[in-house]
Amino acid sequence: MDIVRSPISTLNHIYDISGVEVGQHFYWQIGGFQVHGQVLITSWIVIAVLLGSATIAVRDPQTIPTGGQNFVEYILEFFRDLTRTQVGEEEYGPWVPFIGTMFLFIFVSNWSGALLPWGILKLPQGELAAPTNDINTTVALALLTSVAYFYAGLAKKGLGYFGKYIQPTPILLPINILEDFTKPLSLSFRLFGNILADELVVAVPVSPVPLVVPIPVMFLGLFTSGIQALIFATLVAAYIGESMEGHH
Repeated sequence: MDIVRSPISTLNHIYDISGVEVGQHFYWQIGGFQVHGQVLITSWIVIAVLLGSATIAVRDPQTIPTGGQNFVEYILEFFRDLTRTQVGEEEYGPWVPFIGTMFLFIFVSNWSGALLPWGILKLPQGELAAPTNDINTTVALALLTSVAYFYAGLAKKGLGYFGKYIQPTPILLPINILEDFTKPLSLSFRLFGNILADELVVAVPVSPVPLVVPIPVMFLGLFTSGIQALIFATLVAAYIGESMEGHH
């Protein structure tokens, strides 16, 4: 009985993650809900940067790409290769926009925490930081991933998708169910922990020597932030590919 309850217990833990707080927050009251205002502000800024950059880069497409269009096509090709490798040659096409959006949002969010002086903008309470520096953002991204790979599996296999939970033996049913519900948990904590650690590593040495230490530490933060975006996008594509592959 305890084994059967374990997936439900895991779901409760995932839901409780949204209550985790690090530092002070600026709250907005929307209807009966209380949301982190600074997370929405920085997320909207990141989205505006992405939309603005994409619009400028492809506003005048050429047959022979140059400049910004060439760079955008290179990035798109990178997303196609990443998705094709993880999802498979036949099914990867529809998932390129989703994987690419995940990567770009996390990448720009992470870099915004390392490059933008969010502290200049004062709030009544709390302070601005990278969207991925908040556990609510990383949990939301991880839950989107869960919805995506369940949808991918069900769209391809129908109800037969659930047959994977009794492979290779029905005895592993609770463990296989638990595995699917712990994927968003591990994704969210991995991204949140690494980005929070990066910002703390920059903040601690900057205080005593603000003009000397930040430069090399910031470069290290930019590198690790990019790696975290790549890892997250790769794992998302791998989970989607796994949900659509045949049983062995």
